[in-house]
Amino acid sequence: MTSFVGRRHEIAQVRAMLMSSRLTTLTGVGGVGKSRLALRVARGVHRAFRDGVWLVELAKLQSPSLLATAVAVALGLREQSTRGPETVLTDYLSDKQLLLVLDNCEHVVDECAELVSTLLREAPGLRILATSREPLHVAGEHVWSVPPMSLDVDETLESHASGESPSEALLLFEQRAEAVLPGFALGPDNLETVARLCRRLEGLPLAIELAAVRMRALPVEQILLRLDDRFRLLTGGSRTELPHHRTLRATFDWSFDLCTKQLQTLWQRMSVFVGSFSLDAAEAVCADDDLPRQEIFECIAGLVDQSLLTRDEAGSPVRYGLLETVRQYGQQRLRESSGEAVLRLRHRDYYLRLAEDAEADWFGPRQLDWLTRLRAEHSNLRAALEFCVTEPGQARVGQRLASALWIYWIACGLLTEGRYWLDRALALDQELSAERAKALWVSGYIAIRQGDNSAALAMLEECQELARRLDDRSALARGLQMNGLAELMHGDHARGVELLEEALARHRAAGEPDVNLATTVFYLALAVCTRGDLDRAVALCEECRQMCESCGEHWSLSRTLWILSLARWARGERQLAIENVRESLRIERVLRDPISIALCVEILGWIAAAEDEPKRAAKLFGASRKLFEPLSEFLFGFGYYLSWHGEAEARSREVLGDEEFDDAYEAGRSMPLDTAIAYALSESAKAETVVAPSLSSPLTRREREVAALVAEGLSNKEIASRLFIAKRTVEAHVEHVFIKLGFNSRAQLATWMTEQWTPHRSVDNEFGG
Repeated sequence: MTSFVGRRHEIAQVRAMLMSSRLTTLTGVGGVGKSRLALRVARGVHRAFRDGVWLVELAKLQSPSLLATAVAVALGLREQSTRGPETVLTDYLSDKQLLLVLDNCEHVVDECAELVSTLLREAPGLRILATSREPLHVAGEHVWSVPPMSLDVDETLESHASGESPSEALLLFEQRAEAVLPGFALGPDNLETVARLCRRLEGLPLAIELAAVRMRALPVEQILLRLDDRFRLLTGGSRTELPHHRTLRATFDWSFDLCTKQLQTLWQRMSVFVGSFSLDAAEAVCADDDLPRQEIFECIAGLVDQSLLTRDEAGSPVRYGLLETVRQYGQQRLRESSGEAVLRLRHRDYYLRLAEDAEADWFGPRQLDWLTRLRAEHSNLRAALEFCVTEPGQARVGQRLASALWIYWIACGLLTEGRYWLDRALALDQELSAERAKALWVSGYIAIRQGDNSAALAMLEECQELARRLDDRSALARGLQMNGLAELMHGDHARGVELLEEALARHRAAGEPDVNLATTVFYLALAVCTRGDLDRAVALCEECRQMCESCGEHWSLSRTLWILSLARWARGERQLAIENVRESLRIERVLRDPISIALCVEILGWIAAAEDEPKRAAKLFGASRKLFEPLSEFLFGFGYYLSWHGEAEARSREVLGDEEFDDAYEAGRSMPLDTAIAYALSESAKAETVVAPSLSSPLTRREREVAALVAEGLSNKEIASRLFIAKRTVEAHVEHVFIKLGFNSRAQLATWMTEQWTPHRSVDNEFGG
């Protein structure tokens, strides 16, 4: 967000070290600029790494146990099996040539050391650039201690007199001060004072930036005076050079003291958030009688104005965040005031309500909004769950929170993490309760998706027994449903159908259509389809499809369409099957569930093999296999799926021959996710970057108006003027359009809007087949 200043010598040194060492760690005090330097170096060397440069931001990670999972998520791996995330990482990285940037390792340094050691041993093409306040102490590690910015007062005065550039520290102060006080520049009247100030701050970039922000309210002489007073207080009157850690603390103490009482209070309370947060969250968690809800926004604006709080307007609504060092300072102050426990409880309760609201409102048109919001709140949800499993007496609420997020875990491919939290909460509280019954069926469902049927069956049996003892009809119906699915996947089709039929009857008796009824219907459709009752399978799918479409629901609709395509393929209705599965895949392009995408790609491979397109089938099988790799077993180990795949692969291999089949298969495996989706949809390479709308009739009337004006090239401000609405409202509409259509640029939207009015034309498939 701000310009990068200086550091030429450091960049050259770190680049040289990075090229000669597989592990380079940048160390130094907080605020010295380790992260900025690492990112600057990483950008400069990205072309040297065939498989790219990847950033893992660890500051938001509170649970060391999730370190490997966090790295996997940053790499785009959606681990969904019972394999450990370390195993998934080593398998994935074993043949890669890439640079991994691990930023802010200090609070998980032991776990980082262990993981880094393992990854470097198993992945010979991997190099790691880490930032930490202390070395990792791993064999072969090269450590570079990031120094403060260069500052020589006498040399600076001579340089300025001769018209040369000032030292790095002074240049940084000048640029940041000019940003808040237009027209500010170093000159003979202020140069020496600024130099003294920067020397007092020991050239620490964060300290300099915080001081420069004060130019809004104070001249540099008064800033220096106040800072000198603060330093004298902290060192007991000593005028000797100050240690780095005390310098930064002094800077924050000084900034804290310059805040009003309300700003200080909010700063402390907001430290319970991890990552970014919304205004609504801040009001709910931080407000009380001392800091009324209606005053939260003005306090936030004050902290943003003082550069203590960041503001992210990329999404809608606007989100805020504390720099990690600023957050840690606020957290320390909060602990000193003995208020942390109360705030963490409020934080947990807010995210519990959020999760339960999302679950209750899931079966409807706001699914995409909820997914977007939950993804944005992932770090805070983790923090709330960590509170539940570490604070005595809170494990049952942890079961409740982790269970409420069941659709999030599944829809976003976060199976391993979801089960991690559920298992911890279940182990901590084994008393009979409705919360435990729900957590058991949710964990059982996730286990089925992971291919871990034996564990699933055990959990689901306990769930049903507990539900009967508690007379919990909802949990019993879900337990029966998931048990039926597990039996189906385990190979006992008769038992699976029996249980699903009973679950369906119970859900129908419950009343209104919801996600529980829909999932039971489409899983029963799958069960009867595999038994050969194709007519009933189609009828059930059509029932579920109508239910979903009438409610504006897409997650269940996607799965229903896939099963419908399976039934129609089995009936020999190939064109209808293709239409159904592609419609499902367009929805998944937005929802981004990798396993559902893999299933769509897989069935299109079966159809391609049946239609004498063996090369296309081989590519689709390669793409599907790659997406299934995070699972313990390909195609869940489900016998019917494996049989159909085996027949289709054998047929394609026989036509092509082993060598040509394997080449096409590897080409499919090498496709990035979006390329694989475009290929499966028979879109050209050009269409791959300008995708079709992901959902049927996705845009509202107002969104279509806004999209049309975007296509004309109007800015958000111009659109607001044209439609007589607020600019912020336009921004929200544009963001929703991007989400619904799966776009990330105005150019994509403009192209798509143009093509909506262009007569249909055939497009050559540039991928072949």
